[in-house]
Amino acid sequence: MVLATAHISSACAEDAERWHAPFGGTFNANFTVTSDYSYAGVSASGRGPAVQAGLDYRTPNLIERFPVWIYLSGWGSNTTLIAGQGVEIDTTAGVKALVLDRKVKLDLGYLRVSYPGFSDTLGYNYGAVVLNIDYDIDWATLNGRVLYSPNSFGNGGQTWNKRGMLSVPLPFLNVDGRFIFKGYVSLGNYQVQNPLPYGISVNDYWYWQIGFVTSAFGPDMMIAYTGTNLGYAACNNTNYCDSRVFVSVTKVF
Repeated sequence: MVLATAHISSACAEDAERWHAPFGGTFNANFTVTSDYSYAGVSASGRGPAVQAGLDYRTPNLIERFPVWIYLSGWGSNTTLIAGQGVEIDTTAGVKALVLDRKVKLDLGYLRVSYPGFSDTLGYNYGAVVLNIDYDIDWATLNGRVLYSPNSFGNGGQTWNKRGMLSVPLPFLNVDGRFIFKGYVSLGNYQVQNPLPYGISVNDYWYWQIGFVTSAFGPDMMIAYTGTNLGYAACNNTNYCDSRVFVSVTKVF
């Protein structure tokens, strides 16, 4: 499942031109190539590259003069798990609304994470409730996200993933209106009842990410630094939890 980088990309998607869709709604899509797929600071692609694609649908506003709508989305990526390499498919359905003069965006959804091709006995597939809140403070955007699953990946039991993020436009770096820069920093806490299926040995850890995004000639290009407070031994004797730099290119259309 995606985290800070996905949130940046989804914000770009909502500003992008949309295609007409059934029931008066609209579609858009996104395609990403990244040097590492990181979830909650831990590499989910074995410190290797990933190719990701998503499709989003939103209804028109459900109430006249009040911006509230239903959305559906699908997203997929290659992944590397303890049981081997495979594909992750995320599907989400939820409701979004803009309140307080459109300064605050509320997003409440249900997420289903699936790993087709892996045995059901592994318990990899799971569901979660996700709450996202964005607050536009003019010079920056604050985001808070809480994800809760009653029984997460690999029958990991109750899981809480809490993360805050600050995203700031950097207009002094913009070039001729073609290169538009943005910086962000995020800090999160992950708590899981049974951590072993995740390839870690602790129930509670912290993760962070800092990155820069530029939109140039269509694609969004990003460079980011991410990491956790987990050591080598706590990460199943791998470097998947180590601090590292990764780059990605996303095209929203």
